[in-house]
Amino acid sequence: METNNKNISILIVDDEPDIREILQFNLQNEGYNIDLAESAEQAAKMLTPKHRLILLDVMMGGISGFKFADQLRKEGNNTPIIFLTAKDTENDMLTGFSIGGDDYIAKPFSIKEVVARVRSVLKRTENQDKTSDNNILNVNNLEIDFDTKTVTVDKEMVELTKTEFNILVLLVENSGRIFSRADILDKAWKDDGIVLERTVDVHIARLRKKIGEYGDYIINRTGYGYTFNMQNK
Repeated sequence: METNNKNISILIVDDEPDIREILQFNLQNEGYNIDLAESAEQAAKMLTPKHRLILLDVMMGGISGFKFADQLRKEGNNTPIIFLTAKDTENDMLTGFSIGGDDYIAKPFSIKEVVARVRSVLKRTENQDKTSDNNILNVNNLEIDFDTKTVTVDKEMVELTKTEFNILVLLVENSGRIFSRADILDKAWKDDGIVLERTVDVHIARLRKKIGEYGDYIINRTGYGYTFNMQNK
């Protein structure tokens, strides 16, 4: 048993009792604390800040997994989500990422795969937690200071424009979520007048160069937009 997982709580949401039991048994053997919900409606009542991860079935009666995840993100809840689904198509995967999912596992799955994905998402997201005391967001050695509006890489200051800073914050705070160029224009430029979508590509190209190795994590999903994905390497 992985005793260092004993303080990590995971919420499993699936309407199939067998799936819930299998996941509960195996993840508890890894040392995680597990809570179970058979619907999105029940999960909404059970979810608390203690939960570090949600394993969320997509196809459920009532509120679907995608709709529940979308509701959480709109409410500002950024608890990491791994989608579980019998569907395995690129469109479904991109839908999951676009609404803020952190990973996607198709059924039937192997328990080893689930455990590996859980570990990966937990490790990745723990490096992205914003510390409330000093309002700083850290992703490994990339640091974003919201008070001073500054960015450092390996403790060296990176000179970003206001727009580049806004784009970086948007992508990093919503790691794994895909933003269209129109989304980025709306959120990063705000009231700066008419700006062409092509301008987004130019700014992101400059941003990638300025933040060095972390620029490789800003990925262009052809036909969809941009995302910040730590699993790119």
